[in-house]
Amino acid sequence: MWDVRKIMELLPHRYPFLLVDRVLELKEGEYVKALKNVTISEPFFSGHFPGDPVMPGVLIIEALAQAGALIALPTVAGEGDYIVYFGGIEKARFKRIVRPGDQLILEGKTIRRKGPVWKMEGRATVDGEVAAEAVLQAFLTERR
Repeated sequence: MWDVRKIMELLPHRYPFLLVDRVLELKEGEYVKALKNVTISEPFFSGHFPGDPVMPGVLIIEALAQAGALIALPTVAGEGDYIVYFGGIEKARFKRIVRPGDQLILEGKTIRRKGPVWKMEGRATVDGEVAAEAVLQAFLTERR
């Protein structure tokens, strides 16, 4: 649906911190399904952990947050003039290790929206197995 070029039009993140490679499905304001290809060339693998590469859980949550931002941004006119800031995290659970070669599927669903504040459920899976889940909060605001 969207490749990385469209994602970079909306998100300010760039390598090595852009953690969404493709949007597979999107219902503006409601739902996103996105993809992160996890490769051995990710810079964090050199230290996490040498000889046993594991994607840090905090980066899985960040990938979910970036995917979640893609739910909110298309709902505003001039979407490139807005940014989404991570506002909070609840109920984070890590259930499966993510390693190089995995395809991380990032799903987000809006729970509630009140003005610029968004709350969503996020789930990251690999091969149909849940790797991480969390409830995320974000704030949509104009870029400075």
